[in-house]
Amino acid sequence: MTASACPVAVIMERSALASRWATEKWEAKGVVRDTAPQGTAAHVIVRQEKLTQVLFPGHVIRLQRDEAEGYYLNITSPQPKVFILWRMHDDVARPMFVTVSYNEGTRWADSGENVDGVPLPAELLPWIGEFVAQHYRPEPGKQKRYASNKDKGRMGGF
Repeated sequence: MTASACPVAVIMERSALASRWATEKWEAKGVVRDTAPQGTAAHVIVRQEKLTQVLFPGHVIRLQRDEAEGYYLNITSPQPKVFILWRMHDDVARPMFVTVSYNEGTRWADSGENVDGVPLPAELLPWIGEFVAQHYRPEPGKQKRYASNKDKGRMGGF
């Protein structure tokens, strides 16, 4: 882990479904520190009758100054998460991007991508917290204003 990057591997899970619309469901289940040599291929880590987990090494959580607010919102939430954007390729759900920015994860989901939030490993919290302390400053006076409050004086109390 460097000042702004941490290598991680993503765990994707395929579950069998008893449904007439779908035979399986994919979702991200977690992230772990990636200690595999560069170029290591994805591999099955759990294989059961109705469940398979695949480990995808080679991903990196990168902290960027312009996402500092998103990191702050994430680590101060009741359950901090790692957000994983994944796409289907050859009948396998493959993680494409990983972030710890609440804002970035929300943008991905709002754009229609497959995004799962998994628990943030506890050992990453101090690293992200340090980055936030160095790079995030809330905008002064940034408060929600509503038209009903803003126009009261000009519109005779309405």
